[in-house]
Amino acid sequence: MADRILVTGGAGYIGSHACKALAAAGYVPVTFDNLSTGWRAAVKFGPFEQGDLMDRARLDQVFAEHRPVAVMHFAALSQVGEAMREPGKYWRGNVCASLNLIEAAVDAGCLDFVFSSTCATYGDHDGVVLDENTPQTPLNSYGASKRAIEDMLRDFGAAHGLRSVIFRYFNVAGADPDAEVGEAHQPETHLIPLILDAVDGRRPALTINGTDYPTADGTCIRDFVHVMDLVDAHLLGLEWLRANRAPDGAPRTGGAEVFCLGTGSGFSVREVIDHAKRATNRPVPVIEGPRRDGDAVSLVSGSRRAGMELGWRADRSTLPQMIGDAWRWHQSGGYDR
Repeated sequence: MADRILVTGGAGYIGSHACKALAAAGYVPVTFDNLSTGWRAAVKFGPFEQGDLMDRARLDQVFAEHRPVAVMHFAALSQVGEAMREPGKYWRGNVCASLNLIEAAVDAGCLDFVFSSTCATYGDHDGVVLDENTPQTPLNSYGASKRAIEDMLRDFGAAHGLRSVIFRYFNVAGADPDAEVGEAHQPETHLIPLILDAVDGRRPALTINGTDYPTADGTCIRDFVHVMDLVDAHLLGLEWLRANRAPDGAPRTGGAEVFCLGTGSGFSVREVIDHAKRATNRPVPVIEGPRRDGDAVSLVSGSRRAGMELGWRADRSTLPQMIGDAWRWHQSGGYDR
């Protein structure tokens, strides 16, 4: 039988694309999701188990039934503004929930773990291409909670032989080129789908959050990675873990390996808008608004280590392809239209 991978948040944006990639690689992805932000219609590539990471008994039941050989952990609260206003929600919803998951995995003997972290753990490092050694100084409880989970993985590696791969990245964009799954949030907060909503009249205009940043056009700069490139990295990380397992009977040495995923260059909000105009051949109505609390000026990541050790390349991560694939998904109607 094909090996099973437990995918937390598998009904969400990145998780659903990861499930498709896992299925194509010969695995059986088992989605574990509470559907608070995910979509039941996005679960197309393997079994679905509805549940909450705070429910340890439910986690134990799923591990016992499916016996996954590894975990891919995408489920998280991830809104920066909310994290600034409600830090307790993020410490509970990210850290406590992840602790439940890690303990359940260890107790079930599932000791390969791929964690979807974030470059928000770094905070604001203007003019620097971030790498795995950049100091982590998060600006909000979202980044801080993800950093804490990374620390937990290291501790469980030392104590219990858990082996993990940790991926840090910034903005994810685009969609499955086949438009089987795509990006859909309620409410929508991500830049490219917000732009596309404004393009086709589903919202009156795009609000640019901050036009007084110290950048060439006054808007903040972000690194964008195509969602399919991103899930390719997670699959490569999984295969790297499995290829480096201890021989049968040998003591297992735990540990956590960190990889940054980025293109090494960034785009301002206005640059993304300009590319969207060209990709859709339509105008983008905009409104200028104030900065959001906790937003950094410029966040750009490199990926040299991921390229050298995992063989990862961000081949699809150009704005024309990311926006083009997202536009195709957008026009397909999505999950709720």
